[in-house]
Amino acid sequence: MEFGGTSSRVFHSDQFRCLSPSPRKFQTRTDLSGFYHRRPSNASFYLSATTAGRDCTCKATLGGRKVSVDKVKNMSGHEFELSSLTALSPLDGRYWGKVKDLAPYLSEYGLIYFRVLVEIKWLLKLSQIPEVAEVPSFSEEAQLHLQGLINGFSMNDALEIKTIEKVTNHDVKAVEYFLKQKCQTHPEIAKVLEFFHFACTSEDINNLARALMLKESMNCVIFPLMDELIREICNTAKDNAHISMLSRTHGQPASPTTLGKEMAVFSVRLSRERRDISQVEIMGKFAGAVGNYNAHLVAYPDVKWPQIAEEFVKSLGLSFNPYITQIETHDYMAKLFHAIIQFNNILIDFNRDVWGYISLGYFKQITKAGEIGSSTMPHKVNPIDFENSEGNLGVANGGLSHLSMKLPISRWQRDLTDSTVLRNMGVGLGHSILAYKSALQGLAKLQVNQARLSEDLNHSWEVLAEPIQTVMRRYGVPEPYEKLKELTRGRAVTQESITEFIEGLELPKEAKNNLLKLTPHTYVGAAVELARTVDVAVNMVNGTKVFETHS
Repeated sequence: MEFGGTSSRVFHSDQFRCLSPSPRKFQTRTDLSGFYHRRPSNASFYLSATTAGRDCTCKATLGGRKVSVDKVKNMSGHEFELSSLTALSPLDGRYWGKVKDLAPYLSEYGLIYFRVLVEIKWLLKLSQIPEVAEVPSFSEEAQLHLQGLINGFSMNDALEIKTIEKVTNHDVKAVEYFLKQKCQTHPEIAKVLEFFHFACTSEDINNLARALMLKESMNCVIFPLMDELIREICNTAKDNAHISMLSRTHGQPASPTTLGKEMAVFSVRLSRERRDISQVEIMGKFAGAVGNYNAHLVAYPDVKWPQIAEEFVKSLGLSFNPYITQIETHDYMAKLFHAIIQFNNILIDFNRDVWGYISLGYFKQITKAGEIGSSTMPHKVNPIDFENSEGNLGVANGGLSHLSMKLPISRWQRDLTDSTVLRNMGVGLGHSILAYKSALQGLAKLQVNQARLSEDLNHSWEVLAEPIQTVMRRYGVPEPYEKLKELTRGRAVTQESITEFIEGLELPKEAKNNLLKLTPHTYVGAAVELARTVDVAVNMVNGTKVFETHS
């Protein structure tokens, strides 16, 4: 399942790299009133200021030498510019290669591109409304010209819009001016240039652009990764369906299971959340300054603007929200981000469990030539992929939680607090896909250690107390629980002591023989079948045949 509508454009992430429109240097230059001068005893850093109109500079002492950081330089004297090494966010630096697939959709470039798309599509929609006679139907050539601005939108186009924005100080207006410039030489479109952005508030454009950013990034990047992760856990479950494993409840030995069945639990849990995420309606509005079509109805009172707006929003593959203020209410975003948080929470649980199984020795990790686990302990092979995944899921959930709690709240008909917050959608989702990839990388390194699994089971015959007392109950043996408690609690239990206890019970011969055949390895209930059929369960959750795991 994925969000409705088709992707309007195929992006290739290798077209994107960490850059800025112009080199930026870190500067600190301020006019401060008053005077602040503080130097600790080990003073290597202090701030000074004057009221005489002179520049206030942040200074550092390096080896007794004072260095101004008006232009921040490294120890070699080179000025810092924005790059993967100087980026403040590790997503744009260290982890860029793993998250760059999101850049075409959730970056500033992505926002500008989808604004351009919405503005052009709205002009085309106006040309289809008979009552708007001032915008006649476009010829096929004119339509191709407008569509070409979308299909051919480039990084240079985005930079040109940013240049216009430096003059307008308004990002959406800069898009409008850009489109007018691109179309002013076209004889047909030039006649209707003022119908770009007709009757629109900036949020008409922005809310649809952001909805498309989310829809496309989910369909093209995030859902495929979620599906791959679920599929790999399914495969791990099926491959190890028959591998018996000692359970642990409260950290103590409990009734045996199989390694595969415990993996299957996570694949089904994640599938449910993936389904719920895909069922969130990505919504949009297009109703003007305060949601009432005020300007529309003054200009063209005979047009059924609510119907036109609904048709337009749905034509973009979005659901229509008719009851709004200046902004789309963002309730769907809160629902979406909450659902992703829950998916991430389940994956945190998975990471911690696998980490624990590695610690117990149930999994070995395939080593990679040249890789180092510890700078001082040469023997170490650490579960770093699952730790990295867990850590990034925490960062992701922190950001997504703020988005989901903040965005539905806006004063009166709107305030601007959502604008700056929305620019961080890529942060939470970026750390999410980084975590998914780390978990996948960790799964690929796992190797089951059957000898260690068997060792624990062979030393845990006390787990058979449960089936023995349950059979005793069936056949009316008095105080079965109490008898097994006396035998097992706080005592070492062996195969011999269990066999001796069963032999002494007054049970039918067949029941007694069945108990005597039981071992910690075979007492796994329906675990094997549950693991073997996990792909069926996952497909039932999704209501369709989504996954085909290997047999």
